Amino acid sequence: MSYAGDITVQTAFDWWQSGEAVLVDVRTDAEREYVGFVPGAVNVAWKQWPGMAMNPVFDAQILAAAQSPKGRQKVLLLCRSGVRSVAAAKRATELGLEAYNILQGFEGDLDAEGHRGQLGGWRQACLPWRQL
Repeated sequence: MSYAGDITVQTAFDWWQSGEAVLVDVRTDAEREYVGFVPGAVNVAWKQWPGMAMNPVFDAQILAAAQSPKGRQKVLLLCRSGVRSVAAAKRATELGLEAYNILQGFEGDLDAEGHRGQLGGWRQACLPWRQL
């Protein structure tokens, strides 16, 4: 594995709340606005809407997000389903960070009807989130 590992949403929440890690949401601005967001998470898009072009300042933003008064923190990467966050975790690791992918992401896995939001993920676990 080319990043620190995969963790559950509950482990991510626990590490984040304890202060030992920073929660970074790598979804697009549009996803956070329309689907929902985690209050207090740092927003660093991996790709940008429309067109899903790479965020040209991802490296600088993720490095800044990992900084704390005590030094670098673990970085917990959240996307819609836990796929884009793998790519972001790999890149963050290349930059020297201890980066983790959050399994099932914000919306969880697809259910039998092909819908997200009902099977796993941050929202389904009833962890803090809001919608505009």
